[in-house]
Amino acid sequence: MRNIQSLLAVFCRWKVNPKISELLIMDDLERELRHPEELDENDSSDSDSAKRGNISRLPLANPIYTEKTKESGFHKTNRICLQQIREAMLHHRWQEAAEYMSCCPQMLEDNNKRTSLQNKEIIWRLAIEILHHHPNSKIEDYNNIHERMKDLGVRNYLMICLEHSFHQLLNGQIEEAKRQLSVTESWRYGKESAGKFQKTKLIQAYRSLLDYIIWCDKKCTHSNTDCPYDGNNQEMQNYFRQASVNLKEILKNPGVWDPFILSYVDMLEFYEDHLQALKVLNDYAYDNTFPANPNAHVYLFQFLKRHDATEKRLTQVLKVLHSLVPSHELMLEYCSLLLRSEKSGGIQKALGVVLDMLDYACWRSNLDVWNLLKAIIDKLKLQKNWTDIVAEKMAARKDWWPALHFTSFHASKDSEENPELREVKASLLEMLCPGQMLSYTTGKVTNGKQT
Repeated sequence: MRNIQSLLAVFCRWKVNPKISELLIMDDLERELRHPEELDENDSSDSDSAKRGNISRLPLANPIYTEKTKESGFHKTNRICLQQIREAMLHHRWQEAAEYMSCCPQMLEDNNKRTSLQNKEIIWRLAIEILHHHPNSKIEDYNNIHERMKDLGVRNYLMICLEHSFHQLLNGQIEEAKRQLSVTESWRYGKESAGKFQKTKLIQAYRSLLDYIIWCDKKCTHSNTDCPYDGNNQEMQNYFRQASVNLKEILKNPGVWDPFILSYVDMLEFYEDHLQALKVLNDYAYDNTFPANPNAHVYLFQFLKRHDATEKRLTQVLKVLHSLVPSHELMLEYCSLLLRSEKSGGIQKALGVVLDMLDYACWRSNLDVWNLLKAIIDKLKLQKNWTDIVAEKMAARKDWWPALHFTSFHASKDSEENPELREVKASLLEMLCPGQMLSYTTGKVTNGKQT
């Protein structure tokens, strides 16, 4: 009961309307006291009006609670209250949602084992979402809600603790957040299931991430003093070791771990352990048990470039990235590497890469990409069969590329916004789309007419 009162206190502090729960209960009584004939008439009327109205085809979320044939007044009140909260939240009426929320903790008194766990999670998630958006919420309110919810059961204990630490971190309470995760990390209850094991690993990873954040603060503090850091500071070494223990274990669990990998690599680079950093990034990028992650190859490329890797090695990394994300901005650099390559066919590969970029609307008006395409074709012209090479690359594009790049609309738009782009595109038109009657020309466009 103490927990329920504590939850009520958070929302009652915001000028809660004391009549809301009474209105909900009166609504139940009114419906129960109505005659069956009157109820049937209204229900049929509502049904007819619904049939006459336009039926929305938008995908709507399933209601948390649905009306049942046999339903007690207690459950009915809870259902109506949740419906009102949902409506208020969908329309961003956070004060109204908070007022209704003050009536909801009575759901925790439900003795039904099947719905009891569900009710606890609903209260937790609704309360935190309202607190996140309410203008009068404070960190103390978050702390209150999280501490009370932890006492109400063990099913969501680990995730509640993790979320609690997030809110503390967002409010600059790094040490408190770390202490929260350290306590949670040692928490044990019941049998060790696979799901609980994964959540524990996640909490350990975030605790190590906080160690890294503290390590960064210490590093900045030393860099701003008169005594520059010499690599032997014991306090920083301690945080590095603490963070490394779990961060290096992450690669044993397939997943997307970008911030954790970057943190670990940053510390390894600082202590000049470049071989270990390279091994971590290679494993993260090329381990087949992990999901395909373009960022892993970006991080590897950036690391190699920082440490003056060969152009051949850089090209190999970007080749894989191209297969994953042909529109990535690093493809410009990939083209440059291919053009500098001594291998035969480098120019043809560069042509294919830049055309792949222009298949995407995000690059459609980029002058650098079009200039690169022009430079590649100019180099190709030194070969006797250059027209065949271009035709082969454009074969699959000839039906839809004109509509993507070479319409009168594009001509007008490019003339107004970037005349230089229009000149470059117009010079490539006949080479890319030979024999096609297109309205994209080099003439001026005035009031929608070409001259």
